[in-house]
Amino acid sequence: MAQSADGVEVQKPVVAIICGTRPEIIKLAPVYHALQTAGWADVQWIHTGQHADMAEHMLQCFDVTPTHRFTRSGTTLEQFSADCRAQLDAASAAQHWDMAVVQGDTESAFLGALSSFYRRIPVAHVEAGLRTHNLSRPFPEEGLRQMISRITTIHFPPTKRASDALAAEGIDAAKVLLTGNTVVDAQHWASSKHNIKRRIEGRGHILVTVHRREHWGSDMDDIFHAVADIAGLHPSMEILFPVHLNPVVQNSARRILANVGNVRLMAPLDYLAMQQALADAVLLLTDSGGLQEEAPTFGVPVLVLREETERPEAVEAGCALIVGPRRDVIVRETERLLHDDIAYRRMQQTGNPYGDGFAGQRISDALARHLGNPPDANAALVPQALAA
Repeated sequence: MAQSADGVEVQKPVVAIICGTRPEIIKLAPVYHALQTAGWADVQWIHTGQHADMAEHMLQCFDVTPTHRFTRSGTTLEQFSADCRAQLDAASAAQHWDMAVVQGDTESAFLGALSSFYRRIPVAHVEAGLRTHNLSRPFPEEGLRQMISRITTIHFPPTKRASDALAAEGIDAAKVLLTGNTVVDAQHWASSKHNIKRRIEGRGHILVTVHRREHWGSDMDDIFHAVADIAGLHPSMEILFPVHLNPVVQNSARRILANVGNVRLMAPLDYLAMQQALADAVLLLTDSGGLQEEAPTFGVPVLVLREETERPEAVEAGCALIVGPRRDVIVRETERLLHDDIAYRRMQQTGNPYGDGFAGQRISDALARHLGNPPDANAALVPQALAA
């Protein structure tokens, strides 16, 4: 309960933050803490358990204590979806939510938005408007985020391109606020609290991550053969490869790379270890969306192992390059950057086009205004770099 100016107790609006995967925790923690600091809302963190094994450390890392923890049964996405919907319905029926906040394009985000929509609870979508316009790439994320947009009340696109995508789909501009990406907030917080900075001399390692479902099969084999080729061309350079836990990825990586001496296959890194690995890297090869956003903070050039990306801002800014999953292209572009100092420095020095570290505060202020609790001061202005 809160008190009004005349001392009367007032019920705080309930804001439910719904998430279940590691990337969602990273990107919603800044919103959670901004809301907690502002104090006008009863903030509830709903952990769906979608990534149960990978999420617990992230919750601890970002000082988040879930209000509700769902139990996941079964291993398929279909089983998770059915169970999660039932638990979401029960949680929102037990205590009315005034706003549901979801992030990105996961099954948890879609189910949180859909369950709230059915109960006529307003939905706020963090990182709205990302598009490839290809329902197969990435799958199923592109379809999920498009569907979330149709039932969202307030859209928080991270960049002008994402905002423009929403406008092109007929979304009312009054329901859209350009915020920057909360992933940059999370990096600033972690770097400050845990003193993350470059700790090695020289060029550093090449960092590799691969996990996309659309790459399973021959494309993934091509990527891993390219990594082996690069390792052979640079036997004194370590290639750090945290291997995703999915058996498809594990089996392919170990079959092709287990006996390559300077490729270090390792378990997935926790968030802080991954940030340190980024800071110490000379180059990132990845199909991850989140790492495309994070690497520019440390000045690490990115080769995107996908045919298209819903995060083209880094490509347009010059700090990332799309190379796809083709073996020869990956090797050629890696060699170019490792041997052409001018091209490398050009990619290294562009800065981060995704945000300034204040996205969480902008989102908290916007939610306060929507729910009738305007902040004392005006919301932080959208940085010029994002609005350009």
